[in-house]
Amino acid sequence: MTAPLIIVGSGMAGLGLARQLRARDTVRPITLVTADSGDDYSKPLLSTGFAKGLPPARLAARSALETADRLGVVLRTHTRVEGIDLEARTLRVGEERLSWGELVLATGAAPAVPFTVPGTLAGRVFTINDLDDYRRFHAALEALGRRARVAIIGAGLVGCEFANDLSAGGHDVTLVAPESAPLPRLLPEPLGRALGEAFQRGGMTLHLGRSLETLETAGGDVGVALSDGSRVEADLVLVATGLRPRTELAESAGLETGAAGIQVDRRLATSAPGVYALGDVACVDGVNAMYVQPLQASARALARTLTGEPSEVVYGAWPILVKTPLLPVVALPPTRPPARWRIEGEGQDLVAMAETQDERLIGFALTGSCVRRKVELARATPPLLG
Repeated sequence: MTAPLIIVGSGMAGLGLARQLRARDTVRPITLVTADSGDDYSKPLLSTGFAKGLPPARLAARSALETADRLGVVLRTHTRVEGIDLEARTLRVGEERLSWGELVLATGAAPAVPFTVPGTLAGRVFTINDLDDYRRFHAALEALGRRARVAIIGAGLVGCEFANDLSAGGHDVTLVAPESAPLPRLLPEPLGRALGEAFQRGGMTLHLGRSLETLETAGGDVGVALSDGSRVEADLVLVATGLRPRTELAESAGLETGAAGIQVDRRLATSAPGVYALGDVACVDGVNAMYVQPLQASARALARTLTGEPSEVVYGAWPILVKTPLLPVVALPPTRPPARWRIEGEGQDLVAMAETQDERLIGFALTGSCVRRKVELARATPPLLG
């Protein structure tokens, strides 16, 4: 019997690749191995579900069993891969060994938590990066049975989207971050300040320019002590301090990795024959873009390669649409520091253009009504990976 193609991970990357493969090859044996529930869901819904009042069951388009049947694959859920033997072409799962003909690592990225959470607060401090995380946080909100006080640590993309979502869902949100304005990696400071002002008008409390010192139990609350000596009391804490590619499995197997992920070429091939990586865990020719469009482009290209049509992935100039309805934001961050940001507009309707010394456009950021310029400016910006 031919050893199957094994995909490790059942998130948007793993399932997206399986769908693309099945569209091109209906008979090849495919096994997906995942540490979570394996339900098929749209990850962007994680940061819009609370405003819409969506319980976890409503986020899943289909169960793992339905997904496996629909795609004609073997889907092993709640199964953790403990090691890869490149020479024997096997995965170690407990005492079991799974043989693979070709292997795809789609292990994603894990929330980076740069501080210690006391054991007594384990049920009060959360990260949300998948549907199982959403289930746990949703259950904690439901258990309170009332409007919750939620402290969000981190004002990047994830922190801002959840802040807007939870506030719209009727909860009291406090946003804490060491930077002087939200979305520091996507927006120059004037546009970040406009977003922060919109958050405040929407009823949020912002503690910017302050970092977390400690988390502690404070009676029935979580005490959040900040670097300026102030203190926030919350029912629940949501940590949104960035994502780190899950490279441990690849590293232990001797694959080439780095801080930005598993190193792959434009065909998504790793340093070992027959082993590929895509999605948040993959650094493609020096670029790790943890967004939906690069992931989908990678899945399409790798499906062609794995079905006999070797293909290189191309990333376009794809703006990031931030899900903050309090103030619409679109950004296409430059891949290198610009010589200057040229900012136009007034109030909350701003355009920021990242330019080189010779005035070439290499990125942009838009807020408010100016987001309508995203297509025009994207056409004038170089591709992320051409």
